[in-house]
Amino acid sequence: MTGSYTTDFKGLTFHDAVPRFRDGSDTPRAYLERCLETIAAREPTVQAFAAMNAETARAAADASTARYKAGAALSPIDGMPMGIKDLLETREMPTQMGCEAYRGNFPKRDNAAVTALRQAGAVILAKTVTAEIGGSHPGPTTNPWNAAHTPGGSSSGSAAAVAAGFMPAAIGTQVGGSIIRPAAYCGNLALKPSQGGLNRGERMATSMSTHGPHANSFEDLWAVAIEIATRAGGDRGCIGLQGPKTTPEAAKPARLLVMEGEGWPGIDSASMGVFEALLEQLRAAGVQVLRRADNPAFERFEQGIAQARTVANTITGWENRWNTRNLVDNNPEGVSERAKATLAAAERMTPDDYYTRLAQRDAAQASHRALAPMVDAVISFACPGPAPVWAGDKPGQPLAPRPTGDSVMNTPSSMLFAPVVTVPLMAVGGLPVGMQVMGLPQQDARVVALARWMAGNLKPVSV
Repeated sequence: MTGSYTTDFKGLTFHDAVPRFRDGSDTPRAYLERCLETIAAREPTVQAFAAMNAETARAAADASTARYKAGAALSPIDGMPMGIKDLLETREMPTQMGCEAYRGNFPKRDNAAVTALRQAGAVILAKTVTAEIGGSHPGPTTNPWNAAHTPGGSSSGSAAAVAAGFMPAAIGTQVGGSIIRPAAYCGNLALKPSQGGLNRGERMATSMSTHGPHANSFEDLWAVAIEIATRAGGDRGCIGLQGPKTTPEAAKPARLLVMEGEGWPGIDSASMGVFEALLEQLRAAGVQVLRRADNPAFERFEQGIAQARTVANTITGWENRWNTRNLVDNNPEGVSERAKATLAAAERMTPDDYYTRLAQRDAAQASHRALAPMVDAVISFACPGPAPVWAGDKPGQPLAPRPTGDSVMNTPSSMLFAPVVTVPLMAVGGLPVGMQVMGLPQQDARVVALARWMAGNLKPVSV
């Protein structure tokens, strides 16, 4: 599988196994065992997991098997093996956050979304690797298609595990680009919901953090998200993700706006060529493709997100600074130099600096809302080209600035609080390059419907 990604790749899915569970020709336990066989073969290279508990997973799969036999499945994801990003608490596995300072941290309790997944019958199999405390310092995970390349971050293990066939779905988190970029680099579907759409439980420290699923099918993607929302709702003070219990039907867009943002000049020519080929297919299908020069409102939107990476990163840095400071003070050797550099930048900020960034975010959100009468969604790259090579930091040299890749194409959706879906429709040099579809807040189901139409009606492009 290494180095052989093609756009006709079909990953492991779950929804299509459920009828076999119901008629007895397959079982959730047998499905889990097949996942464990794949893990045994590939995990030594992919290194997607921070922890795994096969014993409790097998017990949960056996309980699910009994429910199907009795005709009493709890939900469409009953029996689904899942990974949980190692920022979220799980009662049977430690939560060490990719950080030496948290080594041995084992609170033995469940995050709100994990509780909801268990109530729906999901089989919690593993904790997936995160970059250190959800930042930019990478863990050991490699790209499933070429181990020399990064899988992205910070939801490195979630994206890689789904792409490698270890499980049909996994939960990631995002404050800048941590769901969407890894999915784009690994060739998954992923949903970064509207801000507050899925209950974060104990993960409420920052104003732009969200939970979201990685999967290989829209059916599994939506089922995981809606089953969490149905049981746990959204963040406190927020209306949770809304939509049908079944996957939103594909919906053809009439008008799409191409988002450029500050990352556009850095897109390589090969990636730009495959993206333009997708735009031509959209036009041929009767979809109006709009660009920033076509309307002053579009240009105002582009100006609003022109500093998205800086705005998003500084807001998050400020909001994390006290927790990180305490972590460094208590265990200075357990925190990477990258995290310390981020902390130092945050500690140079004043409250007024933070308020300025919040005002920029508010203005950008207003420019995005103004697009509502004019376009169905915004589309763009979900990553600035294929995953870069990551060979590790070199002693005596400056730290690599973005070892998990660049979030520049993702921070707009985070600062806009917008729902976004990554769709694997492009490949460059044997590696996936994702396209993203972004809508207005609380339009998650609509965005999934539009992305589903594109996935079903556009021919993937590769070079």
